[in-house]
Amino acid sequence: MGNKQKVAVLGGGSFGTAIANIVATNGHKTFLWMRDQANAEHCQNVRENERYLPGVRLTDGLEVTADLERAVADTDLVFVSIPSHSFRAVSRKLRPYLKDDAIVVSTAKGIEPEGFTLMSDILLQELPNHDIGVLSGPNFAKEIVAMQHTGSVIASESPRVCQAVQQILRSETFRVYANTDRGGVELGGALKNIYAIVCGMAAAMGAGKNAQAMLLTRSLAEMGRFAGEMGANPMTFLGLAGVGDLILTCTSDLSRNYRVGFQLGQGEPLDAVVSGLGQVAEGVNTLQQVKQKADELGVYMPLVSGLYSILFERRAVADVVRELMLGEQSNDVEYNGGAGFSSKL
Repeated sequence: MGNKQKVAVLGGGSFGTAIANIVATNGHKTFLWMRDQANAEHCQNVRENERYLPGVRLTDGLEVTADLERAVADTDLVFVSIPSHSFRAVSRKLRPYLKDDAIVVSTAKGIEPEGFTLMSDILLQELPNHDIGVLSGPNFAKEIVAMQHTGSVIASESPRVCQAVQQILRSETFRVYANTDRGGVELGGALKNIYAIVCGMAAAMGAGKNAQAMLLTRSLAEMGRFAGEMGANPMTFLGLAGVGDLILTCTSDLSRNYRVGFQLGQGEPLDAVVSGLGQVAEGVNTLQQVKQKADELGVYMPLVSGLYSILFERRAVADVVRELMLGEQSNDVEYNGGAGFSSKL
């Protein structure tokens, strides 16, 4: 790849818009694709994504369009920032427009229920001849566009993907680290949303700092345990895409999933909370998928099981908390020779 590239970002949510703005600010020819033509035209004209990033001016070099072919034809790099429920359909539409050597990177943090399929695996299935990657990390869009210092992770088996993304996104306030564990990085981005709901509920119910610290570290243990069973490297969860993203999402009301948990902890019903959010909270759907997969694999995930029983089996929160606290007391962390986490709650 040369110095200046043509880049497309698919998805007009907050993170997709933030990434597109970085790329355009770095001088690359950049397109932000939105499905709704009227919304795309409005954002292009007023130079602002008023729904997701109000008050943030879009860089002059960024073109907002609803024309998918215009956005991705002859593009060097495509970021797919589409919610998981629409991810496959949009990825499939890309195929006739992409040039042969185009790189495609997922930024979505979710799991397709059918086959427990990660978003990057959908890209491999729908775009089998392209180099694929995953971008994930503790990245609130509002802070990115405010030029606050941020670190992220690009994960791919292909050095070409990592180098291209690092080159295109790097700036004085945005730093990108590389990782070859694509599955682990992507699982970190999906799983942490579950625990953000747990931590939001705990905060609403008056949990102290001791409890918050316990929840964060036990969440990390569960994530590593599950990732190991899925073939990922649990040590990935000690990095930005693991514990970094977990801390961010579980401790801030800028997190949609944390806000869901907080409202649930205040006694609001799940359906009302989700419908009133206005944006996708992937953690609710991911919880159901991870619970089913963990049961299939026999992975011990007490926080996942406890949250599932509260949200979908209507068990009392106090009863679930009591069971968790009085359950078996095992070791804190066992690394199994450095390969993984095997502790229980």
